[in-house]
Amino acid sequence: METDCRFNTKLLHGKTSKGFGQREILPPISQVTAFQYESMEELEKVFAHKSMGYAYTRIGNPTVAAFEQKVNELEGGAGAICCSSGMAAITAALLAVCESGDEIIAGNGLYGGTIDLFHDLEKLGIHTVFADKLNRDTIKNLINERTRVVFGEFISNPSLTVLDILGAAEVAHEAGIPLFVDSTTVTPYVARPLELGADVVIHSTSKYINGGGNSVGGIIVDGGKFRWNFEKHTALAEFKKYRNMAFSVRLRTDLWENLGGCMAPMNAFLSFIGIDTLGLRMERICENAAALAAALSKIPDIKVNYLTLDDHPYHEYVKKELNGYGGGIFNFRAGSKERAFKIINSLKYALIASNIGDQRTLVIHPASTLYIRSSKEEMEAAGVFEDTIRVSVGIEDKEDLITDFTEAIKNSSL
Repeated sequence: METDCRFNTKLLHGKTSKGFGQREILPPISQVTAFQYESMEELEKVFAHKSMGYAYTRIGNPTVAAFEQKVNELEGGAGAICCSSGMAAITAALLAVCESGDEIIAGNGLYGGTIDLFHDLEKLGIHTVFADKLNRDTIKNLINERTRVVFGEFISNPSLTVLDILGAAEVAHEAGIPLFVDSTTVTPYVARPLELGADVVIHSTSKYINGGGNSVGGIIVDGGKFRWNFEKHTALAEFKKYRNMAFSVRLRTDLWENLGGCMAPMNAFLSFIGIDTLGLRMERICENAAALAAALSKIPDIKVNYLTLDDHPYHEYVKKELNGYGGGIFNFRAGSKERAFKIINSLKYALIASNIGDQRTLVIHPASTLYIRSSKEEMEAAGVFEDTIRVSVGIEDKEDLITDFTEAIKNSSL
């Protein structure tokens, strides 16, 4: 049943949803900093990784481990590591394979915080080469002897470009380069990047995986299949005896542990609870997003950007990689910043907030918030303009959302 069942059943009855110490139906909250042992000999073995056990929550905690195992099962990975945030997860994953002098190939239309991170990595000597469109041809042309990883968002936020994982993975692997995919906006319910050829999957669990907007977190899932060239990826050379799992081992026992970006046990518990309804939420969210985007696209002076619309440039990927779904985010252009603000301020059911993936509908003006430190060129590459409104659709009744947005847009013209 655990391997043959469908997604929602696996969430509740999979291997990682049972087997807790005292027969609990949920993992207990180990809200502690350290764990005691009967002897120093026992604790020494734990620190030397010669015995299973927990010593200090920064480097391991049973509640966090339960959540790691659950997400890993859903993504089909070989191992997962939780972090304090999605940005902490991206940082740790990239630093695990890159050193000063190395290069990253990335898509242009990235989340503003990720772009800021790449600028910070420049100060450490790690250079990022941005591609206008991250696909087979652009990656092949940009790879050189310093390239160590290709990084892209599965569905970029908010530009809604879709990463051709099959093509990107093929050309990256030909050059001995891994493909890291931020799948926050997709979730394992819609699609699983590892099955399409990606090597590492990253999520901001603060978003759809948690769903309730109550805890920040991130997670890195290693597919465990990439064959590392330790002469190329010298950051992993010390861990070459672990072969395909060198990336995960370095993260767990070295870089991630030393950076200290661990997830709090309570956040792991809240996210463990939240993920139980991921399938139900994503089905409803995607249905609502498609209906709302279609309704707004009929308004003459509103330009809507959503994947399921027939004229979207990445429409083909809805069936090709996304199992018929368009995700929970769309954006539209109102004509001016002033009108965008007026529309946002007039909405009754959408909350003005900077998160995505909540069960509630959220709206924001990204140019004046998320991309406030980005250049005009960086904003436009991410699909952000002065009149752009980003919508993270929730699970409300779609009829109410359509009425709310339609009336707000109509009233903004008065």
